Formats: sequence, C-alpha cells, structure tokens
Amino acid sequence: MRYTLMIAFVLLLAVTTRADDQWIEFDGTKGPGVGKHIVLVSGDEEYRSEEALPQLAKILATHHGFRCTVLFAVDPASGTIQPNQHEHLPGLEKLADADLMIIATRFRTPGDESMQAIENYLKRGGPVIGLRTATHAFQFPKNSKWARYGNGYSGDDKAWTGGFGRAVVGEQWVSHHGHHKHEGTRGRFAPAAEDSPILRGIADGEVWGSSDVYGVRLPMVDSVTPLLFGESTARQGEFDASDLHYGMRPTDPPVEGDKNDVKMPIAWTNSYRLEGGETGRVFATTMGASGDIANAAVRRMIVNGVYWALGLEDKIPAGGTAVDIVGVYNPTKFEFRNNDHWQDSALKPSDFE
Repeated sequence: MRYTLMIAFVLLLAVTTRADDQWIEFDGTKGPGVGKHIVLVSGDEEYRSEEALPQLAKILATHHGFRCTVLFAVDPASGTIQPNQHEHLPGLEKLADADLMIIATRFRTPGDESMQAIENYLKRGGPVIGLRTATHAFQFPKNSKWARYGNGYSGDDKAWTGGFGRAVVGEQWVSHHGHHKHEGTRGRFAPAAEDSPILRGIADGEVWGSSDVYGVRLPMVDSVTPLLFGESTARQGEFDASDLHYGMRPTDPPVEGDKNDVKMPIAWTNSYRLEGGETGRVFATTMGASGDIANAAVRRMIVNGVYWALGLEDKIPAGGTAVDIVGVYNPTKFEFRNNDHWQDSALKPSDFE
C-alpha cells in the first residue's frame, strides 16, 4: 500500500522552474520565512531524497514563506534525475545567497566548483540541516583536495576526522543499529529535551518512521545536544515488500530484548566552525527517508528545526509549525534500485513541481 497524502486547498505557490532547468524553485510569499532562501540538496540511491525534499520545500514555501531551491543528482546527458549519478549535482552555486542548506546526500563526489560552493557556504557559518544519510554525505579518494569531506576521513587534518559527517553534522556513518527493513524508529525525548523549540508541538513517541535506527556516537562536547533517542519498533505480522513501510506501522511495539537499552540519538543540535570561518548552527536527524516524511511529527520536527537553525525559534507557535502536505505526496519505499529503473522513469526536476 502506498500513502497518498494531500490537502484540499488551492495551491498559491509561485514556481519559477523552466522545463529545462536542472533544479526547481518555489517562492514563498507570506510568513516568517519571507526574505530567507533555503537550498535543499538531494542525491541518494536508497531513501528517495528526490521525493522528500521537494515536498519539504513546498511546505516551507507555502506555509512559511521561504524561498526554496531543490537540487538533484542529474544525468548531464539527458537532464533526468539519476540518483546513481554521484558527480553531477548542478545548482550548488545557489548556496552563494542561501540562508540555510538542507542536505540529504549519500556518498557524493561533486566537482571542484560545486565543492568550493559548499566550502564557501560553511566558511561563513551558514546553518545546516542534515537528514538521514547526511552523516555520510560525501566520499572522495585520498588524493582528492576534498578528501577531508569524505565519510570516515582519517588524514592529516585532524579537525576533519570522520569527514563532513563528523566535523559538521555531528556523526559519520557507523552502522544500522535497528534491523534494516524489519524494524522502525520511534522518537523518545532525551532528558530535558521537551523544552526544545525543535520539539514544540510534538509528543514523546509521536515521531515515527520505517527507516531503522542508525548507530550514532555523538561527541561529548558542549556544542552537541541530543533531542530524541531512537526506540526500535518490532513489525507485527508478515514482511510486505510491496508496502511503503514493509508492513511496519507507528503502533508497533518496541523490540524485545536489550537493543533499546542502548540509547542511539536520532535527532540532535550541533555547531561547527571551519578554520578561519564563522560558527554555524546544525540540526541533524537520522530520520528523513521519503516514507518518514509521511509522518506529520517528522515533518514538524524538521520545519521547527529550520526555524531554530535560522535563529527564528521565537516564531515557532506553541503547537509547532504548520506541516500539512502540499498537493499530492506519493512516497515510494526505500530500497536500492539499478540504473535501468531510473532511466525508465525518466523524471526531470520539473516533474516535482
């Protein structure tokens, strides 16, 4: 079963994309976000960031007034979205005037100009929101000038040990703590986290997704604050490969045994500073698969996180931010697919308007 989520109102959203563009843009017109530009960077082979980020952009523009630009991994020959294309992430130069970067890439190797745009953004302390695979957003060979960004970097630049994930987001790729495709994730409040503006309007246990809990070892430093710990949930009934959540549901009970005795953070705040640069705010969550975005509490946590990252936390209502789905949202289940699938689908960025 696939979820079809929609809202019943006329969509008053200015879309500035042309059919031949390699990215899409939404212009918000009303709300606290007016005048702020968010660049959302998709590009992963498994968790459908090319589905999740356009919907988040529509929510941020429609309900909150942000101008949003969504970038994709694109086949340079055909102009179609190709998540298995690791090198071509057109539009990263848009970060030059961005107020926030939301990133959900996995093991990408963008070219020099693209990486320089990211480095310039980070050097000025631009806020970052990292979703799911942002812990392992990049991967470069050891002889690359951008090797330090690569997941698990262990070279001479000790400030970058662990790569972009560890140095900026707060953690690199470690492991699947939950049983992948068999156990979901329920968010439980970390101690004292209930007062965080990022969790405003969210109840303990309300955050849920079928993407499993990642292994996470946050550094024990003052800049890092855990917000949610992941409770692995046990699917009831048979595995269903055709279902969006593989048969898992938010009502599933916790996994029995000692797995949940180990508290793995699934959402946290952090700060970073590149040498010679400014300090930037970070909100990170290991949630963020397109199916996870079907959960309203996951959406609210991310949108609240946008406000916090931009220093607008005093604008978050007591009941949390508005996160109604804009238009129709049909996420597909997370899984790896081969190049033939993406070539057959032949979707262009404009198809996500």
